[in-house]
Amino acid sequence: MAARPIYFYGVKTMLSYVIRRILYLIPLLIAISIVVFLMIHLIPGDPVEIMLGEKGAAEDIARLRAELGLDKPLYIQYGKFFSNLLHGDLGRSIRNHNKVSKEIAASFPATIELTILSMIIATIIGVLAGVISAIKKYSWVDNLTMVGALLGISMPVFWVGMMLMLIFSWKLGWLPISGRIDLQTNLEAVTQFYLLDSILTRNWAAFKSTFLHLILPSLTLATIPLAMIARMARSTTLEILNQDYIRTARAKGLPEKVVIWKHVLQNSLIPVVTIIGLQFGSFLGGAVLTETVFARPGVGRLLINGILGRDFPVIQGAVLVIATFFVFINLAVDILYAYLNPRISYS
Repeated sequence: MAARPIYFYGVKTMLSYVIRRILYLIPLLIAISIVVFLMIHLIPGDPVEIMLGEKGAAEDIARLRAELGLDKPLYIQYGKFFSNLLHGDLGRSIRNHNKVSKEIAASFPATIELTILSMIIATIIGVLAGVISAIKKYSWVDNLTMVGALLGISMPVFWVGMMLMLIFSWKLGWLPISGRIDLQTNLEAVTQFYLLDSILTRNWAAFKSTFLHLILPSLTLATIPLAMIARMARSTTLEILNQDYIRTARAKGLPEKVVIWKHVLQNSLIPVVTIIGLQFGSFLGGAVLTETVFARPGVGRLLINGILGRDFPVIQGAVLVIATFFVFINLAVDILYAYLNPRISYS
C-alpha cells in the first residue's frame, strides 16, 4: 500500500511540471508574435512600395497601406495583429487574396508528412549506427560511421538533394524527381496527408506513388540530423558501456544481446531524445530548401514563393506557424525527457 501514495505523488509532480512548462510558453509565444510582426517594419524602405514595386501608383500605395493598417501607430498595428492571431486570422495573401491560414493549412500536411518520415529515418539509422559504432570502437565500422557522420554534417541540404536527384532520378530512373504524387494518380483527399488518405481509401497505387515521391526528399532532409544523432548515440553508448551496472550485468552472465538491447540502448536513448528535439529545428528549416529543390507543395515552398512574390502576410504567417510548431515540439521533448529520466529535477 505504501507504493500508492508515492505513485500519486510522482504523477502530481509530473503534472505540475507539465503545467509550469506550458505556462512558460505564453511569454515566449508573445515574443515570437512581436518578432514576426516587426518583420515588415525592419525591412529597409517602405514595405508597401516593396510589395507593389517601383511602378506602383500613389493611390494603390495608399490603398494597400490602409488595408494592411500601416498608416496607424505601431502599437495599434500590433494590437490588431495580436487580436487577429487570437482568432486564428493571419491575414490575406496579397497575390491571390486567399486567407493565409487556409493556404498554410493546405500546405502544412505535406511538410509534416515529409518531416515525420525524415525524423523516423534519422532516428532509426542514427541510433543504430551510433550504438554499433560504439560497440565496435576503433574498428573499420566505427571509422566509416564517423566519417559518414562528418560528411553528413558538412554537406548542404540543397546539394545532397540535387545529387540524389541526379543519381536516382536522372541516371537510374528509379524514383520520381519532383512533386508529391503522380499527376495521373487519383486520390480522394480526406485528411490532406496523402499516405494516410491512401490507406484510409485503400488506394494502394496512390500509396506507392506518394511513398516513392517521399523517399528522396526524406533522405535529403534526414542527412544532417542523422549524422548528429549518430554522433550523440555513439558518445552516449561509450559512456554507458563503462558504467558499473553494465559490468555487473555481464558478470551475472547475461547474454551480450540482452546487455546491449535492454541496458545500453534503453539508457542511451535518453540524451538522444533531447538531440532529436533540438534537431527538429533543422527539419523545419531544411524543409524550406528540400521542398524547393523537389518542388513539393509544403509550407517551405509556400514561404519561398511568398518571399519571391513579396507577399508579406504569407511570409509572416508561415514563419509564425513554423516557429510556434517548433516551440511545441520542444515542449513535447522536454516532457518526454522528464518521463524517460526519473532523475530529472522538476524544480
